[in-house]
Amino acid sequence: MSDTASPSVQPDTAGAEPAPPARFDTLPLDPKLLRAVADSGYLTMTPIQAKAIPIVLQGRDVMGAAQTGTGKTAAFSIPLLQRMLKHENSSVSPARHPVRALVLAPTRELADQVAENVKKYAKHTHLRSVVVFGGVDMKPQTAALKAGVEVLIATPGRLLDHIEAKNCVLNQVEYVVLDEADRMLDIGFLPDLQRILSFLPKARQTLLFSATFSPEIKRLAQSYLQDPILVETARPNQTASTVEQRFISATDDDKRAIIKQILKEREIRQAIVFGNSKLGVARLARSFERDGLRTAALHGDKSQDERLKSLDAFKRGEVDLLVATDVAARGLDIADLPAVFNFDVPFNAEDYVHRIGRTGRAGASGLAVTLVTKSDARLVADIEKLIKRTITLDTFEVEPERPRFERRRRDESVEREDRPARAASPALRTPAPSTADPFFNKPYEASSRDEPPAWEKAKAASPVKGLSSYIKPKRQVAALFGAKKPAPAEG
Repeated sequence: MSDTASPSVQPDTAGAEPAPPARFDTLPLDPKLLRAVADSGYLTMTPIQAKAIPIVLQGRDVMGAAQTGTGKTAAFSIPLLQRMLKHENSSVSPARHPVRALVLAPTRELADQVAENVKKYAKHTHLRSVVVFGGVDMKPQTAALKAGVEVLIATPGRLLDHIEAKNCVLNQVEYVVLDEADRMLDIGFLPDLQRILSFLPKARQTLLFSATFSPEIKRLAQSYLQDPILVETARPNQTASTVEQRFISATDDDKRAIIKQILKEREIRQAIVFGNSKLGVARLARSFERDGLRTAALHGDKSQDERLKSLDAFKRGEVDLLVATDVAARGLDIADLPAVFNFDVPFNAEDYVHRIGRTGRAGASGLAVTLVTKSDARLVADIEKLIKRTITLDTFEVEPERPRFERRRRDESVEREDRPARAASPALRTPAPSTADPFFNKPYEASSRDEPPAWEKAKAASPVKGLSSYIKPKRQVAALFGAKKPAPAEG
C-alpha cells in the first residue's frame, strides 16, 4: 500500500426498495462468533452492519459513515475477529499472541466501550483483547500487553507511551481501525495518528468509521487507505429520525428550571445534560444536587476511576442526571436513555450530532432539548446548516417556583393551623412576677451636687498655665539638690 496513492472512493449501490434486515446467521461466520452474537441478543443486522461486514470479510479497506448508535462497533469488530480466527491458539506463550488488530479511539469512554464489545464477541474464542488509555496506572496495562494480546484497543496518547516504553510491538499488525476519526482530528490527534501509523506494516487492511465525514477525513483516507469502499447508511451528519429535537429559547437563569420542569412533565427518570466547560458542568451538577436530584459530573478534570464509577452508577440507575462535557458524547452507550439536554449549545456543530446520538439508539425513541440564548444565534445557524433542517425556537413558560424558606414557613403555618387547640393552663394565664429592679425604670435626674467633673478639677489643679493636668511640669535641675531659685536681675 502506497501512502502517496490517491484511492478512489466507491459508493455502495443502493436499490430503490430497501432490503429487509439480514440475519447474522446468514453471514459466513464461525459458530463460536455466531454463538456470542446470539448471546448478546442480536438476531438481525443494522444497515451499516449488513453493508460493511461482507466487505470487511473480503479484506477491502472501508470508509463507513453512519450516525452514532447504529452499531458501527459490531460492523468492524465481528468481521475482524472472523479473519483473525486463523491465528487462534491456546498457547500461554506471549510470542504466540502478537498484536494483529489495532483499534484507535479518541476518548477513554469510547475505547472502553469498544473493548467491552470485542470481549463480548470473542468470549468463546482464544483471541485475547486489551484496552489501554490514559488517566490510570500503566503497570496493569503493561502486564497485560506483555502477556500477549491479539486485539489492542487504545487512545493515541497512551499507545505512544507504551510504544516508547517498548511494552508492545506492532510489526505484525494486519488490521487497523480508526473509530470516530473526525473526533480524533478535532482534538488534535492527527500528529499522533501519523506517528502511530508509521510503526505499522504497509500491507494491512485499514477501516475508517465515523459518524461524520469532513474534507479532512477524506484527505486522511486518501493518505492511509487503499482503494476504499464508501459505505453510507444515512446522509452525512444526519440525526436519527427517532429522536425528537426541540430548541427552546431561554435565559441563563431559566435553563435549570426548564430542565427540571420537562423532567417532571414527561416523567423522565434519567437524562444526560451537556455543558461546554468543565467548571460550568461541575457547578451545574452541584446545583441539581441541591434541587434533590441524584447527580454525577463527568468531565476532563475527573480521574479515570471517578469517571468510570460515575458511568457505572448511571448505567445501574443510581444517578438521575449525568452532567457532562463532550468527553462523554462519544462512546457512551446507555440502553433506553430517554432524553438528552444541551444546557449549552455546542461550539462545534458536529458535536450536536454526537450529543443527541446518546438517546434514540437502536431504533428507540428519544428526546433532545437544546436551550438557546440570544448569544447562541451563530452556533444554532451552524447546526441548522450541518443537519440541513430549519430550526424554529420554541417558547417555554416556566412555572414560578417559591423560594424554599417561603415554602417552609407556609408548611409550618399550615401545621400550626392543623394542630388541635389546647386549653391554656392556669399557670400560663397568670402573669409571671416581675423581677426588674424599679431603680432602673426611673427617668434620669441630674445630680443635686453642684460639683465640677473630675477632669475639670484636674485642669484647675495644674500648676502651669495652659499645661494639661496629665503632664507633670519640668523642674529645674538645681531644685533637685535643694538650691534656691535665683532672684530676678534688677534692670
